[in-house]
Amino acid sequence: MQGSRVEILNEGGFRSDGRKQYELRDMTIDLAQQGQADGSVVVTHGLTQVMVSVFGPREAKMRSQTIHDRANINVEVNVAAFSTGDRRKRARGDKRILELAATIKSTFEPVVQTNLYPRSQIDVFVQVLQQDGGLLQACVNATTLALVNAGIPLLDFVCAVTGGVHSTSPLLDLTLLEENDLPNVTVAVMPKTGKVTLVTMETRLHVDRFEEIFRLAGEAGKIIHGEMKNAVRSRTTALVTAMGSAPRVGGGDTADKDGDDRMNEY
Repeated sequence: MQGSRVEILNEGGFRSDGRKQYELRDMTIDLAQQGQADGSVVVTHGLTQVMVSVFGPREAKMRSQTIHDRANINVEVNVAAFSTGDRRKRARGDKRILELAATIKSTFEPVVQTNLYPRSQIDVFVQVLQQDGGLLQACVNATTLALVNAGIPLLDFVCAVTGGVHSTSPLLDLTLLEENDLPNVTVAVMPKTGKVTLVTMETRLHVDRFEEIFRLAGEAGKIIHGEMKNAVRSRTTALVTAMGSAPRVGGGDTADKDGDDRMNEY
């Protein structure tokens, strides 16, 4: 395409980073404890890396933020100055950062069972460590895992992926180079119910292409869901083993099987 010195999609069907059209970038998940947070995670999509810490549910610090029948979700986003080639430091009041925080909040308010925690507050702190496209999808996926790690009940996992169109060819999980050149959309789905919690688009996309990208993003969300579920299961197994609960006397196998069955429901 014009405007980019790097070919987005070559004649062999390969993208600038060597992936095929529908191929997702490598995803790594680290659910290790971070500081005093109730739940935390570091998620990497390719070269995009995000750390999310969750505190709560806890008593609201300000009376104005108290809601009598449910918990209030507070989201703060901070972008590290070294996370991108653009060295301009973004303040917390930056419009782009506030918009990202508001999008994350609106995505999770219907998913978190806030009615279980009236007059309380759940704080979500998002730290962007590295950017190479797909920032919103990384933030959404990391927030899901951090909330799960904090033990906060959700109706379902929320799995997000970015899609775009090059000429007539749909692409998934875009890099920064592709996002800058292509019309793109970010979709977040709940795999268990099939519901969509987020659709956001900052560029114009032809209506004939939207349906196909929407469908592909939904299918990609199921793949990401599998990765997230495996990470949570591995972390839970490691914690149980560390607590010395792995070798059980009488009924241990049954208990393990019941736990796996419950996990498979999600």
